[in-house]
This record gives sequence, structure tokens and C-alpha cells, in this order.
Amino acid sequence: MHTIRRMETSAGSLYKEKIIRGFCHLYSGQEAVCVGIKAALRPNDAVITAYRAHGWTYVMGVSVQGVLAELTGRQSGCSRGKGGSMHMYGDNFYGGNGIVGAQVPLGVGIAFALKYQGIDGVCVSLYGDGAANQGQVFEVYNMAKLLNIPCIFVCENNGYGMGTSAERAAASTAYYTRGDYVPGIWIDGMDVLAVREAARYAVNHCTSGKGPIVLEVATYRYSGHSMSDPGTSYRTRDEIQEVRQTRDPITSFKEKILTANLVTPEELKKIETESRAMVDEITKKAKADKEVDLDELSADVYSVNLEEKIRNITPFEPLQHKRIGPAVNM
Repeated sequence: MHTIRRMETSAGSLYKEKIIRGFCHLYSGQEAVCVGIKAALRPNDAVITAYRAHGWTYVMGVSVQGVLAELTGRQSGCSRGKGGSMHMYGDNFYGGNGIVGAQVPLGVGIAFALKYQGIDGVCVSLYGDGAANQGQVFEVYNMAKLLNIPCIFVCENNGYGMGTSAERAAASTAYYTRGDYVPGIWIDGMDVLAVREAARYAVNHCTSGKGPIVLEVATYRYSGHSMSDPGTSYRTRDEIQEVRQTRDPITSFKEKILTANLVTPEELKKIETESRAMVDEITKKAKADKEVDLDELSADVYSVNLEEKIRNITPFEPLQHKRIGPAVNM
């Protein structure tokens, strides 16, 4: 959680320096969600999420270098700098998706593929409280339950969909009940241990043949919806400060393990210092790295390259396709 918090702080600074361009959605305040769920997942389990994906990308095995270099558009990024903030991928991690709610049916498809192939795995399909009102979410609740697909639907309820509070956007904010015939659980998303235990329960539920389950994790984002949103026009600074002081996932977890004598203040300070130094050093490397060459922009567009040229990109000469990554056998 420390590493993710520092990484997001660095990303915010890089955006303000105009080194990160385009969209950038920070995860600060929500770290307990990805860390807690990941602690309950097994090697074959998959994850797909929305565009607030930096923390998830990291916990799913992509290095801090892979994340920050991707954000800055450099070649050592996990998508060679061509995906940016919203499109990062890793092993069993299917992104980072920019279209609101569109990753939810994709997650059901991934979970169906696991079941179809006889793989002992589940897919965690994450979406926000804003996306929870999308019709496609309810459509795939139905499909998942009909076929008892091992999908864990996770609504990361951070209280605000873009600039609108959940109370103003939804007639019912009890998102864990939205599944109707799909059971649901409400979780304190600021408590990493509560998230982990609920995720363990959800994995066991899906793998025991009972089908899908909905988890609502009540969390909070300290930044605005994206870096272009100051986040204070629809909520007060006092509200943000109160959450930081009373519910912060890192601070509260520190207090728990200190009270239980599981760790010393010195050990915690060392973890914080080392993660800060590591992220700061990698930030310098990400800024100094090179962008890919222009001819690579048309590389690896197709998994199976049936044509040499990529059509409909420009009204002039079609771009030449090239293979850089390993070829895919279909």
C-alpha cells in the first residue's frame, strides 16, 4: 500500500509537469481494495478493471518501472508506452479499460473461458459506483448466474462517479444488493484485512460451483476523478481531510499491527523509507527513458498478421504492420 501511494503521488507530480499527458486517474485512498483482493487470489485467477488501474497493475505483477514508464509513454512501460494510464496489462491482468462499465461483460467472458477450459480459476471484474447503473452490468449478472460462471463482481464504491455523488446518481446505493439472484456482500474497503477475508470467501463461493457473487467495497479517492478534476467542487476539503484522518487504509492498518505487537515503529518507518526511495529512483528512470520509434506505432496490432499493411488508418499510404512481440498460434 505504501508503494502504491507513493507511486500515485509521483504520477500526480509527473502529470503536473506535463510529462504524463492525456488521462490519469489516481488510486490514492483505495489501496486496500487491490492489495486485499490480490492477497486472496491464486495463480490461475484473473482480474479486469476500469481506468483507475495503476495500483491493480502493480499488484498483478507489473513493476513500478513498468507502470511509471507506461504513464510517461516510454519504451520500458508494460505496453511499450503505447497504452498509457488506462491501458496497462500483465499476466492474468486484462487491463485497464477506458469505456465505462465495458470491462464487466469482458470479465464474465474471461471467467467463462476459465470454466470452459476446466481451469480452476475465477475472474475478478471491477467497476465503480458510476458504472454500476449501466445496463450491461445487469445483463451479465443474468448470464453469469444462468451458467454459474465463476465471476466475482466488485463494485469499488468511492462515493463519487466523476463529479456526482452516488446518492445523486443512484436511487439505491446498496450496490451489493443489485445482483438480486446473485448474492452480495458489503465490505469496508478501507480495511485491507476485511477486503482480504471477503475476497477469500468470494473465491471459495465461486469455485464451489455456486456461481457469481457481488462485492461492494466502500472506499474513497483522495484525488478528483482524474487529474483534470480538482475534486473540490462537489465535495469539501474538510470531508477529504476527515477521511484521511479517520479512515485512511494505510494509517489504520499501521495502528492495528502496532497494537497487536506484530511490528515495531522502526520497521514500519524502514518500509516507508525504502518504498519512497525506490519509487523516486524509478521516477527518474522513467523520465529519462526513450519513447518507441515511430515505426513501432504500427507494430503488434494483429495477433495473427494476415495482411502486411494496416488499412483505414490514414487516407494516404497504409501503415506497414510489423511483429515485435512473440507470434501467437491460433
